[in-house]
Amino acid sequence: MSDRETLRLDFLKAAGLDQAARAPLPGDASTRRYERLTTADGASLMLMDQAPAAESPPADPAWTPAQRQAAGWNAVARLSAGRIEAFAAVAAHLKSLGLSAPEIPALDAPNGLAVLEDFGDALFARVIEDGADETPLYLAAIEALATLHDAGNPPQTLHGPGGDWPLLTYDETALQGGADLFVEWLPRFDDRVRFDAAAVADWREAWAALVASGAAGASVMAHRDYHAENLIWLPERQGPARVGMIDFQDAVRAHPSWDLHSLLQDARRDVSPALEAEALDRYFALRPQVDRAAFMADYAGLAALNEARIIGIFARLIARDGKPRYRQFLPRMWRHLNTNLEQPALAPVARWFDRHVPVEVRA
Repeated sequence: MSDRETLRLDFLKAAGLDQAARAPLPGDASTRRYERLTTADGASLMLMDQAPAAESPPADPAWTPAQRQAAGWNAVARLSAGRIEAFAAVAAHLKSLGLSAPEIPALDAPNGLAVLEDFGDALFARVIEDGADETPLYLAAIEALATLHDAGNPPQTLHGPGGDWPLLTYDETALQGGADLFVEWLPRFDDRVRFDAAAVADWREAWAALVASGAAGASVMAHRDYHAENLIWLPERQGPARVGMIDFQDAVRAHPSWDLHSLLQDARRDVSPALEAEALDRYFALRPQVDRAAFMADYAGLAALNEARIIGIFARLIARDGKPRYRQFLPRMWRHLNTNLEQPALAPVARWFDRHVPVEVRA
C-alpha cells in the first residue's frame, strides 16, 4: 500500500467514512484525482485528492516576476498550484454570493484531501449530449457569471475552512507566461514550425498591448476553467444556483471576459456562433453598465491568448506526456484562434502568425 493510500484511509477513517465504497473517477490533465464515496445508507460524496508535493509551489504574493519565474510554472501562471485550501476558500466565497459550490464536510488541507458534496453526474456537456436544449443551460451559466461579476472586486484574502488564501491577480506575468506555452511547445509537437529568439521576442511584443489591457481589467473573480465539463446542472435549485461549479481551485482576480470566452469558445465542444451571440447579449442585458465595445475588444484578445495557451498545453500533453487524445481538440482551438485573429485589435498578433505559422499548420 502506498503512503498516499495510507493517508487517504486515515483521512476517511477520521471523517467516519472508512466503510464507504470507493469508486475512482476518470482522470484529467492534472495531478488531481477524485473518487465517489457511497455510504452504507446510500449517501454519495466525493473524495478530492491533490497531493501538494505533486506540484511546484504556488505564487507568493510578495514575489517579483523574476522570483516567480525561478519558482516554476505554478508561480508564473497557475498561481494557486491547485491547492486544496485554495479550493476551500474559493468555495466559501462563491457560496457567500448565493452560487453553488460543494459543501466540504471534511478537510485535511496540509495533506491535500477533502470530502465534498456530490453534485452528481449532470455535467452540462453530458446533459446536452443526452438531448437537453443547450440554450437554457448556457444562459443559466451566464446568469451565474453576472452574479459573480456584479459582486465586484473580490477581497485580496479569501477565508475558508482550510485557512486564509490570497486571491492573486492574473497579471502580465501570468498572461504572457500562458501565451508563451505556444512558442515553447508547438515546435516540439509539429516539426513544420520553428521559432528562433527573434520570433519569440516579436511574439511577446505582438501581445504586449493585449496583455496590458487584460491585466488592467482584472476586476472580478474568475473561475478560470469555466466550461461545460466543469458545470453541473442542478435544476432543483433556483436562479444562478442551478449552476453547480467544480474545479475552481485555480481561481484568480481577472478580466471579466475570461470565464465568458472559456465557456463560449470551448476547447472540448462546439458552441454555435448564434448561441455565443445570444449568451453575450444576455450577459450585457444583465450588466448594462458595461461598455460593450471596449469589453468585446478585450474578449477577442484574451480569447485568442487563451486559445494559443491551450494549443501549447495540448501540444505539451501530446508530445511530452504521451496523451494523444488531446489531438482531437486542436482543430477546434485553431478555428477559434483564426476567427479572433480577424479582429482589428489583434492585427499585430495576426501578422506574427502570418510570418511564422503556415496556414496548413493552423487547421
